[in-house]
Amino acid sequence: MNSIRRYAKTTRAWDALARPDLLGREAHTLLLMANGRRSEEELGRLLGEDVSGLLEWLHQQGYLQCTQPAHTVETDDDIVAGA
Repeated sequence: MNSIRRYAKTTRAWDALARPDLLGREAHTLLLMANGRRSEEELGRLLGEDVSGLLEWLHQQGYLQCTQPAHTVETDDDIVAGA
């Protein structure tokens, strides 16, 4: 039921982190902070700016993947079990 998008690094992102000049400072910083547990809102607060456009671009380019927090999966399982 929770629709908050969280982002985690892909293999491509890990490769890009070794070359900070490849994507630019903001994208590099965002990749460093994307750990699969932080939401778009949390990342924006940490960076002090709206990161939605950059997150979407990094996702489309294959640097980030969307993840679901464990409690969302448990909630979904509980819903199915109760049905």
